[in-house]
Amino acid sequence: MSMDAIETPLWRKLVLNRFVLVLGVAAVLVLAWNVYVSMHNHGRVSGRVVDASGRPVPGATVVLWVLNFTTYVEKTRATTDVEGRFLIGDNDSHNIRLAAEKPGVGRSARVPVRLYFRAEDIDLSGQPLVLSVPG
Repeated sequence: MSMDAIETPLWRKLVLNRFVLVLGVAAVLVLAWNVYVSMHNHGRVSGRVVDASGRPVPGATVVLWVLNFTTYVEKTRATTDVEGRFLIGDNDSHNIRLAAEKPGVGRSARVPVRLYFRAEDIDLSGQPLVLSVPG
């Protein structure tokens, strides 16, 4: 019996064609993305504040600005702990900026943070806000 004589079942032809496979893969990707978003949309922004030499700065004020149509407006503030860490828990935007300041130590530049979706949780510990001496 030759291979040409074996007929593929109809269900297999319908399920394993390129149109069904492409739509199926797209549906799985959309589902996976939505599951990821639902598990990471608590609005937490965390990070560290360090001085120019890289030492943690306790008691620094971190300000979160959110994009309000055309300009950035201050939304909230947080204070760093003894290790220079901060946590902001009520971000509901996807386009934010952060800056830190401590009198006598300095201030950081406003750092733009672009998130992939609203209220995305992000940890900026790998890119700390660096306070520089004003001048």
